[in-house]
Amino acid sequence: MKQYYLAIIFVVIAIGSYGQRFEGGLIGGFNASQVDGDLYNGYHKPGVILGAYVQTDIAPAIFASMELKYSQKGARNQYDEDKPDEPKYIMRLGYIDIPVLMGFRTSDRVMVIAGASAGYLLHGKEFDEYGEFQEPDRNAFKEFDVQAFAGFQFDLLDNLKMDLRLAYSVLPIRGLPGSTNWYWNDNQFNNVISLALYYRLDR
Repeated sequence: MKQYYLAIIFVVIAIGSYGQRFEGGLIGGFNASQVDGDLYNGYHKPGVILGAYVQTDIAPAIFASMELKYSQKGARNQYDEDKPDEPKYIMRLGYIDIPVLMGFRTSDRVMVIAGASAGYLLHGKEFDEYGEFQEPDRNAFKEFDVQAFAGFQFDLLDNLKMDLRLAYSVLPIRGLPGSTNWYWNDNQFNNVISLALYYRLDR
């Protein structure tokens, strides 16, 4: 139920802020993701982004924003007859993410953003050519994910902007069997490129 309580809190904050110096709206877009630390490379796992945001100016060219969104991540390797040694593999992860960011307006239409995001794992499953992994083959994912991110926002219309960002896990989403005493080799990390539209509702 944690995700539902978070959603209710966020909506209350957003509604209460409209009469003040805040703006708010809806988010919709897509992820292209991979998991560093697995056997496969490339942003081959698509996923959706759905959520809402609030934003306020803290200086003429600087703003702060908080978001609440459902975000699909993971990894994918589609079976290729030319590469029989690389079997089909799909990792499907679904998170409730709460990003907090700062933005700097470099022009009337372009903004540079950076921030951090806390995520709560709603579901995590893995599949191969035989179906979903069964209990003996499962390696549990951690419930929480913390990502750092940076990117750009572009004003398209008065009430519509586009957001492009790269996010990477600071904490591992799970450990790997065995130990090499090297943090980046012993764990797996979300690595995500996202493209989303932000629709402002208070205009």
